Amino acid sequence: MLHRQRTIPPPYIYPDHEWKLIERRFAPQFMAQMESIFAIGNGYLGMRGTFEEGVPVDQEGTFVNGFYESWPIVYGEEAYGFAQTGQTIVNVPNSKLIRLYIDDEPFFLPTANLIHFERVLDMQGGTLDREILWEMPSGKRVAIRSRRLVSFEHRHLAAMFYEVRIVNADAPIVVSSEMVNQKANLTGTNGDPRRARNRKERVLVEKINYADGLRTIQGFVTENSNMSLACGMTHLVETDCSYSHKTECAQDACKVIFSCTAQPGVPIKIIKYVTYHTSRSAAPEELCKRAEWTLDRALNSSFEELVNCQRKYLDDFWQHSDVRVNVDPEHPITKTEDVQQIIRLNLFHILQTAARAEGVGIPAKGLTGQAYEGHYFWDTEIYILPFLTYTRPRLAKNLLKFRHSMLDKARQRALQVNQRGALFPWRTINGEEASSYYAAGTAQYHINADVAYALIKYVNVTGDREFLYREGAEMLVETARLWCDLGFYSTRRGGKFLSMA
Repeated sequence: MLHRQRTIPPPYIYPDHEWKLIERRFAPQFMAQMESIFAIGNGYLGMRGTFEEGVPVDQEGTFVNGFYESWPIVYGEEAYGFAQTGQTIVNVPNSKLIRLYIDDEPFFLPTANLIHFERVLDMQGGTLDREILWEMPSGKRVAIRSRRLVSFEHRHLAAMFYEVRIVNADAPIVVSSEMVNQKANLTGTNGDPRRARNRKERVLVEKINYADGLRTIQGFVTENSNMSLACGMTHLVETDCSYSHKTECAQDACKVIFSCTAQPGVPIKIIKYVTYHTSRSAAPEELCKRAEWTLDRALNSSFEELVNCQRKYLDDFWQHSDVRVNVDPEHPITKTEDVQQIIRLNLFHILQTAARAEGVGIPAKGLTGQAYEGHYFWDTEIYILPFLTYTRPRLAKNLLKFRHSMLDKARQRALQVNQRGALFPWRTINGEEASSYYAAGTAQYHINADVAYALIKYVNVTGDREFLYREGAEMLVETARLWCDLGFYSTRRGGKFLSMA
């Protein structure tokens, strides 16, 4: 077991700040947890906080909410009511990759002589920023700046800004911007039930792969769930240095490679726009068209406009959702900045999980990794929906409407366990029970009470009677039917209702 002092990042690396999470040193010992904490997303698309270079890495990850692969659940013996099909969120092609070579030598964090390193998650700006000053063995100094965002305004769009500047010399520079499919991309459990199960076979089958100038597009389908995915990237270059580019597209990987002759102090700026589209019904060809449209709109705008829209969205969020505290200045350990940072980081990750979760739910670990296989649990209704009901009622309503869309499958599940009404699944992505642990998957009747609780709270707080009459009443009636079938009114207990669950 790890010692506690090894798992808590020290303040000289991660200082207190009310609005930012700052990393002031490359700290590989904290890499795994910081990949999750530095993750960015918008509720539809999520990216783990891994480095642009792709290595070192604990778990690479880019995820689209609700995009999953299915697999048959195998039991030692079959029995009545067992869930038949599992679901796991897919690790989609990685578009964060921007690899740097100076004098044909790769920039590699673990061995680089870093004069300066700082990485910042800006919770007011909604960006992940990094600044590095790298001194090469030759004495050349290289300044690197990057900024990454997943847009709240544009559901299918993420963008990256990457700048390289040779401080004190001429040098040939190569920047390789890549989008790479993870191939067999469901990680192993290693005995940990929170992690996704092992899949050695290919998950995404490539159907389309093409390039046009600085743009590449890929189209895939999942092997078993038959869902479609399109992803694409395009680029802008700003520099006074001479440069050329070439585009390479092979199976599972696309690259746009920029070769520059850098001059001292002259920056080379590359802006990378990426997009993801998914569907349970549309063909990859249709999704590739949508990806093209998204990239066209991004090019007609600017990176600065995206940053400004991100800040405007978050200004509104914090105005309605911020929680402010004051800590006694005489307190020997805790400071106001520390408490504010922790509170705001949690609220920021809730927003990143829920903002554009339209027609989907909220995975147990958000879109920061494949933990719990990307399943939706009762935690949404008990922990997240009450907060959203008071602060972002539109997002709360979207999540409740998603639960309503699962009602037919909840009715089917009730029949499978010989009950009336509807029984919402303990863990799921597509509405079907996906728990391979029978003892838990058939015992979690409290899900119905959690859904009803969140629904009633939402209606009482917002007064949204239209939702109550159109969707809510049906959910309440069907969950009540299950309770009445499951329990009874006890005359010995003064007519109190007793459940057998």
